[in-house]
Amino acid sequence: MGIAHASDDPHVGTGDCHITEFCVSVGVSDETDGRGGQAGGSQGDGNNKMQCKYTKVKPKPPANHPAWKGKDPEKNDLYLMECTDGGQTNPASFVVVSTGQNPVPQLDPQDLAQRAVDAMTLLGPDIASPRAAGEYTVGVPMWMWVNQSATTYGPNTASASAGGVTVTATAKVSKIVWSMGDGASVSCNDPGTPYTASSGMAQSPTCGHVYSKTSAGGQSGKFPVTATSTWTINWQGGEQAGQLTEVRQTNVQVAVGEVQVVR
Repeated sequence: MGIAHASDDPHVGTGDCHITEFCVSVGVSDETDGRGGQAGGSQGDGNNKMQCKYTKVKPKPPANHPAWKGKDPEKNDLYLMECTDGGQTNPASFVVVSTGQNPVPQLDPQDLAQRAVDAMTLLGPDIASPRAAGEYTVGVPMWMWVNQSATTYGPNTASASAGGVTVTATAKVSKIVWSMGDGASVSCNDPGTPYTASSGMAQSPTCGHVYSKTSAGGQSGKFPVTATSTWTINWQGGEQAGQLTEVRQTNVQVAVGEVQVVR
């Protein structure tokens, strides 16, 4: 069976029919991967979530069929496009292509945006304070801050291209949430303020914490501190724009003691 018209029963056959006005029997058609290869390819590579297969419709449907979208069957070929994305099958659709040409890959710009993000190598916070070798005291304000670089704080920009579409993405940390190990959590919307001796016992104006107990009861006598950064990524390309989010973590062990009063 090469083609079943709208008047035919769409449920007849062995599963080759799609919910359209006619169905394609893959057994009598040509398959292409959109890159000029024949039989058995799927569009994209392992870095692209969207995978598409194109099957040429043979014989061609009538010229008045809506799948042609007004194009001339004498000058064009018709392909059935079937795509899957992360294990979920998307509805099949038809693509009209000039005779002798391969279909242009149908790529989701967001997939290209994710590919650009993957190329950035985004990392967790580069913690400058608290330091694992530092000495911290109950009741004394702790200042927290991070070093800034393209891979640990941003901004970080990368592009990805495929099928004639280019998407550019820019990533930057929008917040860092500190889990202090004593049950407290501190959310900071900037990299924090580096401590200077002139600040004395003042609290950090942007990102800090005051411990009310020692870390003596913790594993190895330290508090496990985790800094979790949220990367906000804005992207645009392929006549679209959007936003993605990535999360990264860094851990450090912090010792907190008490001031010993000598009488």
